[in-house]
Formats: sequence, structure tokens, C-alpha cells
Amino acid sequence: MKKPVLIIVLILLILTTGALLILNFSQNKNINIGTIRPIEVKQTILKDKGIFSEYYEEAEELLKTMTLDEKIGQLFLVRYPSENQISILNKYNFGGYLFFEKDFKGKTKSQVQEMINNVQEVSKIPLLTAVDEEGGIVVRVSSNSNLAKEKFKSPMELYKKGGIKKIEEDVKEKSKVLSSLGINLNLAPVVDVSTNSSDFMYKRTLGENTTITSTYAKSVINTSKGLGVSYTLKHFPGYGNNIDTHTSTSVDKRTYESILENDIPPFEAGIEAGAEAILVSHNVVTCMDKENPASLSPAIHKLLRYDLSFTGIIITDDLAMAAVSSDEDATVKAVLAGNNLMITTDYKQSINSLKKAIEEEILTEEKIDELVERILAWKYYKKLI
Repeated sequence: MKKPVLIIVLILLILTTGALLILNFSQNKNINIGTIRPIEVKQTILKDKGIFSEYYEEAEELLKTMTLDEKIGQLFLVRYPSENQISILNKYNFGGYLFFEKDFKGKTKSQVQEMINNVQEVSKIPLLTAVDEEGGIVVRVSSNSNLAKEKFKSPMELYKKGGIKKIEEDVKEKSKVLSSLGINLNLAPVVDVSTNSSDFMYKRTLGENTTITSTYAKSVINTSKGLGVSYTLKHFPGYGNNIDTHTSTSVDKRTYESILENDIPPFEAGIEAGAEAILVSHNVVTCMDKENPASLSPAIHKLLRYDLSFTGIIITDDLAMAAVSSDEDATVKAVLAGNNLMITTDYKQSINSLKKAIEEEILTEEKIDELVERILAWKYYKKLI
């Protein structure tokens, strides 16, 4: 090889190596608003092989017709307001509404259908209509006897009565009830592994070991397919024995090996079964990120998106919860970390913070596009659009 050609090759090798090192380094940084820029990684591989792969072309075409405000609105799953629901929706174009027990209280089936139809009919892009209908102590819909024959039982009780078969029967009945009301997303099942009755999350779990909980996760996702309601695995990367993040900051000090061995398998099983959505907790998991709650952590999203090859929708736990609500930059951090949907009550503050971050070039419109395109592809996949 001639000397000039050799020099050029060496220069190219040095530049390529340097770029790879910079990318690797940036992917492992914690977010520091104002100094850290979002990691722009084209996810073409995930799209090509992902659960929504055949719908990205349509999603991209729809995305081109949307304003920035409309795109930002799609990122939010907003707690159903107590009034002016339609005018608020017309203004902000949310990705979806999240309904709580109070929204169903005392209503008949036809009244609930009307409530949901009213917002669906005016929504420019069809809404995700979501609830937490876990069974047991979290029953937003079935707490109203007008809407279900009885309250849905906890997974723990169902498993003890009839094993996985009973779980599958419950998923079918639950989906039938929810779908008949116009609800298309259930923020369940809880696939956290807990066998200790003193754990905060215990009563909401299956109460069984990792292996059985993994079978549970797989069975719920498999059974739910074709029933009109998407199910959400939560709370990634596993809640463990941590305290309630609704009321305070929770710090998980378990080892990385422990979490991989005990908590991750149910999520892996659910992903392999075709899980469309995974909700991330607000626990600070110190072995992965000492500074940020899991919901705001790029490292934990990297584990989910790249290491576990999850191609569906990543959802934050509610940003109104005490573990993150005091952080003014929580919404921006959530987007930079890679969440597609953010659950929020204070939608005005959340939306304004994203707009400000774009103006200050902390956040790019391209990043918004990347996240929203996946939401739109999901809505095509769900036959909402």
C-alpha cells in the first residue's frame, strides 16, 4: 500500500474509534439539564424488527402533517380532568386520558361509554383510554357494581384458587368489560417479584417466585392479544421491597446481579410474548443510576430498550408522585431518557417545560419525533387510527 493511502486509512480509523468512544461515553452519562444533550440514536433496527414494524411508514406520514404542539401533546397520558375535558383536549391534543375510580363512580355502563365516546369523537388522533384495573386493591372500574358483576380479584387470589388457568380467564373477562366501555389500555399487570408480605408492593403482585411470575407475565400478554385492550408490564426494573413512591423518594440498593436474576425475567418473558407497553417506576436504583429515579434514567432505559430489545412503548409512572414531583425538570428528563408516554396531572407545566427545553436547545424536535412516531405506530397497530 502506498504511503499517502496508508496515512488516509489510519486517519479514518482514528476518527471512527474516537466517535465510537464518545458515543459510548455519552450513553452512560446521567442527565444534567443545561449541560447534557439528548443521545440521538436512530432506532431503525428496532423499527425493522419491532412489534409495530409494519406500521412505521404510516406513522411517519401522519407525523409529517402534525405541528410541534400536536406532537408534544401525544407524549402525555393525562389524568381525566374534572371539567372542560373536551375543550382541554382540543387545545392540547393529548395521547390519551387516564381514568380513575372517581370518574366511574355511580355511573351506568351507558354513561361511561358516553363519557369516553365524547372525548374520542373530538380527538384529532384517537385517544389511548387507560385505567389501572389490576384486581384486588386496585380496581378503578369494577369498584362500580354497575360496570362489573363483582370486583376483579387480585392475581394472588386467582393464582391460589386456580393457577395460571384462572389468571387467563380473568384477563379475558377483564378485557371484555373494559373494551365494552371504550377502554383500550390497562396499566396492569404488576409483574414485580415479591414473596414477603411486609413488602409495600406485595398485595398487588402474584406473591410467587421469579419463575412463576415470569409465566404469569407471559400468560397475561399472550391471553390479552386480540381482545381490544393492551396490557402494561410494571414496574420496571422491578419494585423489590422498596417503599411507596407516591409519598416519598425510594432508594433501591440491591445489586445489579440480584435485579437481573430476580426481577428482570418476568419482563423478559412478557417482552417475548409481545408486550406492547412497559411502565417504569420512580425508584432510584443505585446499581444502575445513583442520581435519577428509574423513570428518568437513561441507563435504565438503555437496559430496557437495547439490552432487552423492547420495541414497544415505555411509560413513566405518574409524574405527580412525590418521588419526582419536586423536580422541575422531571418531564424533560423523562423525554431525554426515552419515555414515549408520560403520565401527568399537571399537563400545562409538563408541556411548557418541554417547549422551553426545545427553545433552549436542551431538547430537539427530532427527539420528540422519534418518541411520537412509536406512539402513532402503536395506535395503528391497535387499529385506533
